[in-house]
Amino acid sequence: METSEEIIPQRVDPEKKPRVDGETQGRRSPKSTSSSAVSRVLDDDDLLIEILLRIDFPTTLVRAALVCKRWFHHVSDHAFLRSFRKLHPPRLLGFYINSWAPRGTPHFVPMLPAHPAELATVIHRAKSTFDKYKSDSTWTDVLDYRNGNVFIKHCEGRNVYAHGVHSLLCSERAMAVVPPFPWTELYNGNFDTCHKILSTEAGDYLHVLVVCAADGNDEVHVHRLQNGVWCLHHKFSKERLPGPQFRPKFMHVDNKIYMLAAHNDIIVLDLMASSFSTIQLPQGLRHGYSNTALSPVDDGTGVYLIHVKQLLLRIWLQNKGDWLLVETIYLPGMCKSLSILDCNTSLQIKHVGDNAEFVFLEMGRWILYLDIKCRTLGKVYEIPSMDPWCSIGDIYPFMMIWPPCSLR
Repeated sequence: METSEEIIPQRVDPEKKPRVDGETQGRRSPKSTSSSAVSRVLDDDDLLIEILLRIDFPTTLVRAALVCKRWFHHVSDHAFLRSFRKLHPPRLLGFYINSWAPRGTPHFVPMLPAHPAELATVIHRAKSTFDKYKSDSTWTDVLDYRNGNVFIKHCEGRNVYAHGVHSLLCSERAMAVVPPFPWTELYNGNFDTCHKILSTEAGDYLHVLVVCAADGNDEVHVHRLQNGVWCLHHKFSKERLPGPQFRPKFMHVDNKIYMLAAHNDIIVLDLMASSFSTIQLPQGLRHGYSNTALSPVDDGTGVYLIHVKQLLLRIWLQNKGDWLLVETIYLPGMCKSLSILDCNTSLQIKHVGDNAEFVFLEMGRWILYLDIKCRTLGKVYEIPSMDPWCSIGDIYPFMMIWPPCSLR
């Protein structure tokens, strides 16, 4: 006799519902709830953009852009990049200083003893940039640095045998050789007072040559490097052009070249209008090679003038024809440990950052770094020897590359 088993009804949980595949569907697990919340955030373009804006480093921003086409579209948008730069201005990672020795290569000096791991590769490339150019018979100098491209010259004795551009982003590539500067045909008995390499915001190079003629009709020749050839871009000629000071400092911004001239003028060469004008310095101020420098305003609407006299540093802003004194800094009051600063200390300006955010100063065998924004001053470099052949060369700040190369 077959016995029938008693069928005991299963108790049904009201929170669980049968699924089509026969399994029971219950409450969502914390993991699925979390994923759903993340999706709701990341699927919202406005929220996603706000999150991406808060990424710390441009290097991380590049990685975020590689997630998908949608993220790349947001990150590469010009409005986004402007907002990102405003929140995270390019930081100073270190600086190049041309060799203090008769023969050698530029030194790289990091600004901090330890950088975030995110920047390790960038710092390593900056340190090893000139390793391949070391030689017992030659020496190398930096002439310009901008956004990962170092414009350098190689010399043997007193003779320059090569100019070129070395890319830190593609350090494995050979140096891009640049033809000789276009100045030999301009001598013709004239006295060449100065010349300078300037990089532009567009990533190309200008060569500025000031020629003082015996008849007083001075000229300024501006060549642009195009497709590997120096092409005459502008020629400024006029009697009684304000004579530039010895080894003048130049600045290029917004299609204009600013040049300190005489003792109380700034020459402005307008490359768009092919004309020049002059700006008088603040009343009573006279400048020299080592105590005065210029710096561009971020939005291109004006120029900063930085002047140091003894231990007092002052910054003026020139906008719409007027000078406004914006900073007066008594340097000994900023760093008590700099006991060697006294009234007889001779300070020289070596370099000023964009928007007058920082200043490198030379004091004897020391390089000092003045952070205008944070109001701090400290020693960052010392010449290893006070040999008479040794001296502190020009300084070129190494800034975080902007915009990120993969997003251009």
